[in-house]
Amino acid sequence: MASEESLRSLRALMPGLESGTCEELAKVPVTSVPPGTVLFRPGDRPPGFVLLLEGAISVTLTGRSGREIVLYEVQPGETCVQTTMCLLGEQVYSAEGTTRGMTRVIIVPPGQFRRLLESSPGFRGFVFRSFGTRLADVTSVLEQVAFVRIEARLAGELLRRADPNGVVTLTHQELAAGIGSAREVVSRRLEILARDGLVALDRGQIRIVDSRRLREIAEIDASA
Repeated sequence: MASEESLRSLRALMPGLESGTCEELAKVPVTSVPPGTVLFRPGDRPPGFVLLLEGAISVTLTGRSGREIVLYEVQPGETCVQTTMCLLGEQVYSAEGTTRGMTRVIIVPPGQFRRLLESSPGFRGFVFRSFGTRLADVTSVLEQVAFVRIEARLAGELLRRADPNGVVTLTHQELAAGIGSAREVVSRRLEILARDGLVALDRGQIRIVDSRRLREIAEIDASA
């Protein structure tokens, strides 16, 4: 029997979905996953197509040196390009997916996923639109790492991650993964920003002091 809560969520997140397909997906059990749970690792095979109803999934790639980079984050109504590629190409994961915050997902079994791709135009359109968006995100990350200076990437990440009070609670390692750099490099750059009066480094958090100058650093380099 379809869950009324799942039906409401799916209709809101996938407005172009046919009613029959929506009701079918709403019958798939909802899985609640605590924050910090690793959903998949390199070498794993996908258990199915993940539909995110609540929370977020951070997808990271780790190099041989141990450095991490965040490829993208999946939000409700979005899909994971790694999972889609693995299911379509019968491949294994090359990245790691970790939940951020309490997360609720529907995992559509591989056979059902392939059948819906063939039979449901709404589902097929949703999958490939989301796939294109995720690929664009990955391309943007590669462009940033290849062509934008670390100072500008760090300034942009701080502004993006700050709460309404200008406070960033990420660790230096998490910031480094977010901009594709090393923790030691990020720590040095943060010390320089603090020395110049742009941020304040408090215990367990970074407080933005001068957002205008941070924005100038990010925008000047991005337009160079």
